[in-house]
Amino acid sequence: MLIIPRNGSAADLDTRRRIRYPSSASTTRPEPEHTRMTTVATIGYEGATMQSFLAALQAADVELLVDVRAVASSRRPGFSKTKLSENVRSVSIGYLHLRSLGTPSDGRAAARAGRHDEMRVIFTEQLATEQAQSELEALADLVRGGRRVCLLCFEADPAHCHRTLVADALQSLVPSEVRHLHPESEEDEG
Repeated sequence: MLIIPRNGSAADLDTRRRIRYPSSASTTRPEPEHTRMTTVATIGYEGATMQSFLAALQAADVELLVDVRAVASSRRPGFSKTKLSENVRSVSIGYLHLRSLGTPSDGRAAARAGRHDEMRVIFTEQLATEQAQSELEALADLVRGGRRVCLLCFEADPAHCHRTLVADALQSLVPSEVRHLHPESEEDEG
């Protein structure tokens, strides 16, 4: 299989292969773009202010916020779908809602009750659906295309949130490193 660089042709790849790189210890051969490890971020907005949330996304150089909530509404001001999209656009970050990568209502109820293992089982069943797999593949295409994405959900602790399961599934499709962002909470700022 021939892998063609994102902004090049097969001829460019052949030319790069013929380049002789110095054997000096201070010079390293550049890593081909298609083999670089991609970083995928995740973030939960529980307890965060919009200001600290946006600052965390900007500090991580996020280009696209991917909302993986089944229901993209929130009691927290600024975190419902329309307003959230406007807020991230104000700092030059895109927004995409992938509803099928969200936890069904019974899984959300289990998570609220602290039954995280039950939530994982319910979400794993959701993730196996055709719609969720289609959205996961679309997400993988974005990451393969070089977009710096961040998966969003409410829960502050990634260990208790399904977004970690989405990130794990994404890693099976695209070699990537997961970085969990932790915006300052209202308590931290006060």
